[in-house]
Amino acid sequence: MSMRAIHSWRVPALLAGFAMLAGSAFAQGGITGNKQGQGGSVVQGAAGTQGSTGDTGLQHCDKPMGALAVVEPQDFVLQSLRQYKLQSPVSLIRLMVQQSNCFIVVERGVGMQNAMQERSLQNSGELRADSNMGKGQMVTADFILTPSVIFSENNAGGVGAGAAGLLGRRVGAIAGGLKFKEAQTSMLVADARTTVQVAAAEGSTKKADLRLGAGLWGGGFGAAAGGYGNTNEGKIIAAALMDNYNNIVGAIKGDPNLQRGVGTLAQEAAAGGKKAANGTFAQGDVLGPKIAGVKLMATPDDAGKVAGTLTRTDELVVIGEEKNGFVNVQGSNATGWVKIVLVQKH
Repeated sequence: MSMRAIHSWRVPALLAGFAMLAGSAFAQGGITGNKQGQGGSVVQGAAGTQGSTGDTGLQHCDKPMGALAVVEPQDFVLQSLRQYKLQSPVSLIRLMVQQSNCFIVVERGVGMQNAMQERSLQNSGELRADSNMGKGQMVTADFILTPSVIFSENNAGGVGAGAAGLLGRRVGAIAGGLKFKEAQTSMLVADARTTVQVAAAEGSTKKADLRLGAGLWGGGFGAAAGGYGNTNEGKIIAAALMDNYNNIVGAIKGDPNLQRGVGTLAQEAAAGGKKAANGTFAQGDVLGPKIAGVKLMATPDDAGKVAGTLTRTDELVVIGEEKNGFVNVQGSNATGWVKIVLVQKH
């Protein structure tokens, strides 16, 4: 038999054997090994003011340690993720943060633009008068978290490498190979007031995964819609981010000096829609005197002690309830009560 005949017989046979081996591995689940709920990533579930679900593996806190804003990674990180059909990991991180109850998440992304649009509509007089939208209502971000992702995919030998070694570059390109994937992430946390970096941590995860080319199966995994819950690359990165976030929580939890005073999620959420007793003003509204010489009283009573005298340009923030025709406010120099009929909303 000629050498050409031997090669023409061996190549299809080896390819067929490789396909059978790959199919057996998938049937056993021994190579990909990801079976959490038969789909999704390690980061899944939901979170709200009454608690969270699906957050197995996350560090948890009895109460929030401050308000945290998660910012977008640098452009080169997003470009790398897009190669694997993955979007920004910010939404995933924010879900983990809220599920853990270790921080209050504040919006500083695209949603912030919409929030400012609502304020612009309020200032222009387009919104309802009782819509409770004004200055001084936003929760201050105590911390700013910046994530980064490095995704490496290296051939660690195995079946694919053996086939490539026997059959050459062409067959290796068709068949793909058994690859070892690793994701490394980092998170940097800075104090929003001082900009000092107060915590830094890395996370990582590894997993063997079988990648088969379009030549064998009529289409690769990359042809499907990508995401952190439905691609192997996404699941690996999600696991690394969870590991990373847990390390961040541990770093801040271990230093009481880093923990800030903030209400629970339920309290902070309720504060945004809280009205005063008769609905005239809401907490957080910014008021100003209608005339100069308005008295700031120590108690909600005309006969009480005067805490200060206001000028026409003074600004007051509503901090409490209304009582006896007065509203509880915070001025630039003092806290007290001012007569409702003598102030107006800015």
